[in-house]
Amino acid sequence: MNPPREHTILVTCFDDLDPSLLHQVRREIGKRFGCRTEAGNLLQDVEFALDRARDQYHSTLILEKVAELAPLHVSKVLAIVNVDLFIPILTHVYGEAQLGGKTAIISTFRLDEGLPVLSNPKSFYRRVVKEAIHELGHTFNLRHCPDHTCIMHYCRTVRDMDRKSDQLCRYCRILLADEMKKPP
Repeated sequence: MNPPREHTILVTCFDDLDPSLLHQVRREIGKRFGCRTEAGNLLQDVEFALDRARDQYHSTLILEKVAELAPLHVSKVLAIVNVDLFIPILTHVYGEAQLGGKTAIISTFRLDEGLPVLSNPKSFYRRVVKEAIHELGHTFNLRHCPDHTCIMHYCRTVRDMDRKSDQLCRYCRILLADEMKKPP
């Protein structure tokens, strides 16, 4: 009998992402989800998702394309972009994910709001990591949590993101543990 396959999360970037940020995102994802991470490129650009009238990129279109291109050996894919994302019912989103699906996307575009990034990169990195874990949590069937400190709590602003922790609450930890037992 073969041992169960381990979950593997591919992190793919479409822009020149700071290598140390990519390393930190992968490390934190690996710790939080207890799985392997890989880095790789799936798309050359995301221009196909540009809505010229809004001057923003439709995140759902990117998610669908990434899902089509995802290698079979990975259980989840996190795409990181630096463009302004939207879904039609909201003015912008920091990220989007397929609930219980394979792909998630985050954008660093608005995550530096209110930060002097050059003098405080750690705060920016924390926001990126929190958003990455939050969106990947959705791919593991975690929904928005009412606990304001839980990483799965919905954030309307980056200040909301700064206030929540980078950890799952007890309830979400239990739900994630149950999901992680399922084969990838």
